[in-house]
Amino acid sequence: MFNTALTWSDLAFLAQGAAMTLAVTAVSVAAGTLLGILFGVIRVQAGTYWSAPLTFVLDVFRSVPLLIQLVLANAFQSIAKLGWGPFTTSCVVLSLYTAAYCTEIVRGGISSVPATTRRASRSLGMTWWQDMRYIVAPLATRVSLPSWIGLALGVMKDSALVLWLGLIELLRASQILVTRLQEPLFILLICGAIYFLISFPIARLGGYLEKRWSPND
Repeated sequence: MFNTALTWSDLAFLAQGAAMTLAVTAVSVAAGTLLGILFGVIRVQAGTYWSAPLTFVLDVFRSVPLLIQLVLANAFQSIAKLGWGPFTTSCVVLSLYTAAYCTEIVRGGISSVPATTRRASRSLGMTWWQDMRYIVAPLATRVSLPSWIGLALGVMKDSALVLWLGLIELLRASQILVTRLQEPLFILLICGAIYFLISFPIARLGGYLEKRWSPND
């Protein structure tokens, strides 16, 4: 018969860690997506030469490992006396990290819209904003959605690295319980199941929207 020292209080502790993971992910993905849309439009409209400084900065965030970014950002905010807590620091770094990847997703989506389609909309008297809103955005969203869903799920899993800043998210909570109860396999199994329960609905929603918005429908 299987016995465990895990109590309902311990499960509640894991639930609190999961809630922190969701909070960091939600803030980071939302802010990173907004920045990614802005930067993506700038990269497409400004051209390669004028957007080069922005491209360089985003390449830095894509190239440097996330853990190093978190540690450096935490040290910088401490030296600059910004007074950021672990949650704020984590969200800022993850938002910029998300924006760096989302920018390329948005740029690719916009670039996938045929130039002839855009010229036709402008010839009909549409303004730039109307063209982006009614023509480019719907078509680009269909192309970009699968990659964006993958990015969101990746950020949720990468958020486990914020434990190095002292933030007790899901993985850190499970590590604390493993150290105290000495039941690593069972606790990590529960931790993995929670990650799955969080990820699965998002992945299924992405699949549903992708199918619903398919050009063949």
